[in-house]
Amino acid sequence: MAYLLRRLLLVPVPLLIVVVFVFVVLRLTGDPVAIYLGIDATPEQEALLRAELGLDDPVPVQFAWFLLDLLQGDFGNSLQHRAPAMELVGARLPATLQLAAMGLGLAIVLGVLGGIAAAVWNDRLPDLVLTALAVIGQSMPSFWLGILLIQLFALELGWLPTSGREGWESAVLPTLTLAVFLLPNFILVTRTAVLETAREQFVATARARGVGSARALFRHVLPNALNPVVSLVGLQLGRLMGGAVVTETVFAWPGVGRLMVSAIFQRDVPVVIAGVFIVAVTIVLANLVVDIVQAAIDPRIRLR
Repeated sequence: MAYLLRRLLLVPVPLLIVVVFVFVVLRLTGDPVAIYLGIDATPEQEALLRAELGLDDPVPVQFAWFLLDLLQGDFGNSLQHRAPAMELVGARLPATLQLAAMGLGLAIVLGVLGGIAAAVWNDRLPDLVLTALAVIGQSMPSFWLGILLIQLFALELGWLPTSGREGWESAVLPTLTLAVFLLPNFILVTRTAVLETAREQFVATARARGVGSARALFRHVLPNALNPVVSLVGLQLGRLMGGAVVTETVFAWPGVGRLMVSAIFQRDVPVVIAGVFIVAVTIVLANLVVDIVQAAIDPRIRLR
């Protein structure tokens, strides 16, 4: 409980940093009133929108009102959709979580299996092939891969739809694109963790007592090699959400990422802030879960 309490006390810190960063960046990139209304807007229209967004107050006052509204869950109304920003983001959140969960789950399964295979056949053909594919995958942009998959499986073969979220068929290509974006790191980290654990003294002792290779791998090596993989899940959550934004845009997946991209182009400030805040909360809470899982796997972490 003490370990969990320490982690919970740290949760507001990254959220506050994200909020301050977004508040500053949105005001450094131009006047949203002038950008949204355009050059044909009248002074009365600009004054009305500026008052609606609270931009006619001094910056410290704007930030104070911004924090107060944030604590109440009020991010204002979308300038584009004329609806509460949080409701728009909340309606798109299930689609993003579904895509992220499927992509991360597939990446973990294939990455762990691939890393184990590379470690078992170390310095042999399977290891060389898997390591080469992992390095190639790390250098492959997700939007480029998504376009290639659409070209092959949707346009040329006609097996899968190009976009949307209707049925399991429409989720195959986005999930595969997001999984390949995360897969290389899981292969390389699992391979390294398994090889390093296999060199430990307790594994050598077990092998000296007559334990077979398969039993030593699954009973002694893998349970002790899980911790780096779990740590990687926490580190990959930020890349996961960033990759989800790109993937949703390429495949027209109706999630938070696509909504945020549209809001950024339209300078829809309330939606941008609400979307970034929800993504940040998701990443922070997911990292909290990862910390708890790590503490359950390795009790030594609770002493840090």
